[in-house]
Amino acid sequence: MTRYLRPILLVEDSLADAELAIDALKDANLANPIVHLEDGVDCLDYLYGQGVFSGQERVEPAVVLLDIKMPRMNGLDVLTRMRADERLRQVPVVILSSSREESDLARSWDLGVNAYVIKPVDVDQFFDAVRTLGQFWAVLNQRPDKD
Repeated sequence: MTRYLRPILLVEDSLADAELAIDALKDANLANPIVHLEDGVDCLDYLYGQGVFSGQERVEPAVVLLDIKMPRMNGLDVLTRMRADERLRQVPVVILSSSREESDLARSWDLGVNAYVIKPVDVDQFFDAVRTLGQFWAVLNQRPDKD
């Protein structure tokens, strides 16, 4: 079976946070392509190969880094849809959010998130957190190949 590097899917509506996350992932020397989307609707369109992504080859991401508070569809609704779908259920999802609300944390874990990382306010801490996430989920944590 041919192995290829699956993309890291970053779903973040804040362009400043997205740029920081992309820089941190690149700084980690990951070879995985990074796909940045700005809301939950675009995320699901990408995952299902529909909307602006129809006709493109559907590639399952290595990990989805998902913000919670986004326009059109929030991250928890995306996570709910992913965990309800047999094809997407096993895709690792890491919530990367500034939300410290207990309800967001509890609901994320109840929905089956793989990790919940609160975005540090400090830029260096944010950079370190994203770099570590990328290295673990894209390199170290390997799922078995599908037949």
